[in-house]
Amino acid sequence: MNIGERLREERVRLGFNQADFAAFAGVAKTSQFNYEKGDRSPDADYLAAVAERGVDILYVVIGQRLPVTEPTLSSDEIEMVEHVRSLDDEDKGAVKRLLRAFSHKK
Repeated sequence: MNIGERLREERVRLGFNQADFAAFAGVAKTSQFNYEKGDRSPDADYLAAVAERGVDILYVVIGQRLPVTEPTLSSDEIEMVEHVRSLDDEDKGAVKRLLRAFSHKK
């Protein structure tokens, strides 16, 4: 398995399509396609950007998994966190109360 194949595997594992993955990594969709196809190699900036989204870079580059220390967030969870981070403190408190109420409701 090569870097492109492992990169695709990580993207799929995290639940992203190529367009979304390319967008948060700061590259064109065609670049993402070429990385996964093995026609081009990603640079350090790209790898740093995808690492922030939960990609196991050691696995992508050399095929060895990092030990899992905490669960990775799904794309939906990442989106929710990004929305919460954009709120002011009062709204964050309201969201926190709402989540507590829903989590106790079963």
